[in-house]
Amino acid sequence: MAQVEATTERVVAADPETVFDTLADYSGTRAKLLPEHFSEYEVREGGDGEGTLVHWKLQATSKRVRDCLLEVTEPTDGELVEKDRNSSMVTTWRVTPAGEGRSRVVVTTVWNGAGGIGGFFEKTFAPKGLGRIYDAVLAKLAAEVEK
Repeated sequence: MAQVEATTERVVAADPETVFDTLADYSGTRAKLLPEHFSEYEVREGGDGEGTLVHWKLQATSKRVRDCLLEVTEPTDGELVEKDRNSSMVTTWRVTPAGEGRSRVVVTTVWNGAGGIGGFFEKTFAPKGLGRIYDAVLAKLAAEVEK
């Protein structure tokens, strides 16, 4: 089983604190940032950053749906980590300054991929697909914070 990694980033015209607070607002703004690949969104505990437990289904392809139950932590300033209780998947959001009134948002998801030929295809194609999904999230995030 090889580790699979997908990383996407975007610079947005808003200060890091605003961007981070928007991402960490699971009970409010976060649901609005999710494209059609996400369904059954539900905050089960908390709702603002550290200590949040959130559920959603992620439909990465027409045949592949992940049922995600994510525990949210904030290990360092400007960092949100979502660990899936149902799999090895971990998504890390990092928000850092990128000049006056601008922020760089980097989202990285890693998981243990399948073995064999299926694993080869997963490692080859899944990062691109997930990258497109998170690109859409980051575009909605930019639209939200750049208002």
